[in-house]
Amino acid sequence: MSARHQTAAIALVVLFFCCCVPATPPVRNGLDRLIETKFAEIRGLRVGLIVNHTSCAVDGRHAVDLFAEADSVDLQAIFCPEHGFRGEQEGGDAVSTASDPRTGLPVYSLYGEIRRPTAEMVQDLDAMVFDIQDVGTRFYTYISTLFLCMQTAAEHDLRFFVLDRPNPIGGTVVEGPVLSPEFSSFIGIAPIALRHGMSAGELALLFNQTGWLTAGPPIDLTVIPCSGWQRQRTFSATGLAWIPPSPNMISPQTALLYPGTGLLEGTNVSEGRGTDDPFRLIGAPWLDATELCRQLKINHPIGVEFDTMSFIPRSIPGKSLHPKYMDQLCQGLYFTVTDPDSFRAVELGVGLMTALHQLHPQEFSLREERLNKLLGTDLLVSALKNERNPDELISLWQSELHEFMQQRKKALIYP
Repeated sequence: MSARHQTAAIALVVLFFCCCVPATPPVRNGLDRLIETKFAEIRGLRVGLIVNHTSCAVDGRHAVDLFAEADSVDLQAIFCPEHGFRGEQEGGDAVSTASDPRTGLPVYSLYGEIRRPTAEMVQDLDAMVFDIQDVGTRFYTYISTLFLCMQTAAEHDLRFFVLDRPNPIGGTVVEGPVLSPEFSSFIGIAPIALRHGMSAGELALLFNQTGWLTAGPPIDLTVIPCSGWQRQRTFSATGLAWIPPSPNMISPQTALLYPGTGLLEGTNVSEGRGTDDPFRLIGAPWLDATELCRQLKINHPIGVEFDTMSFIPRSIPGKSLHPKYMDQLCQGLYFTVTDPDSFRAVELGVGLMTALHQLHPQEFSLREERLNKLLGTDLLVSALKNERNPDELISLWQSELHEFMQQRKKALIYP
């Protein structure tokens, strides 16, 4: 066979597979599906939108503009979570109430002195609609805003809608302890696993089914699900554009690592704020990065690669004005998730802190109250103080994790 005929044959084989092998269906968010129905589900309702900068359709148009332009919807108010309506404010900074320059509507802050809508804010509403991209970790506060807004809907007999979006770290892996009631806070508002493996819509169904919202009957809840998303698909496999949900959640890789390296916020080790790779870079000026790397590899963490790297945290307006060890040379590690299906972020975080404690017993310190709230339990603090093996620690929360897995089954939407 000549080279020309070989090339033609290969081209035919490629064409055959392109035509005959079904393509992965594109993912469409709940907002896109609502647009397709011409807002039929909320037609005629006076609506308050709970949104931020991630609340965009596939074509980039924002939910506020789409709702405002829709003749069948009466958009009355806008509510925004931590980081603000445009997602530009640093984590922990209070968000101010303002107005939207395009529509003139009030934009009520739900991250400041007020963290859930007041009676005055919702007095002219028939329904509230939540459309915000979550990241799949309990201590990310958008799901706390969802919970509190649903409570307001219960108190004022409002309908509630969730325009769903994929869990960017997938919906099959569930990890970490279930929140203990004594550590409930705005970074852990419901008794769910640290890595819950649920979309915002599924969480809303769970909140409503369990009676956690109110002692009364469930609220009138409608979830408009994504199409084309399956539980095992992480964000990189959706085909959707990544809009950083917060200033330091810069990529899907960041989100995958966040349930583990995010726990370092409860320690004196830098979690990478003030760099171009927050939550992928970790370290401190006093850290022996080479030995830490060696100790971590003894436990053979699966699905992640890491190596030593030095960095200098800088003040970055809008991201981290005062990062740990600002302007100091830090020695640390840089992480890359290579296999999201097998990677266990919480296990990595626990192993990382155990190794830090063993390697630097004098320098490494815990911010105990913060760490307990992040993890949702004081088991890790207790284990580190008593030199317990990380595998033994993880086994302690498996029974409650199993119960949560059973509890969440009725709320799952996606295959």
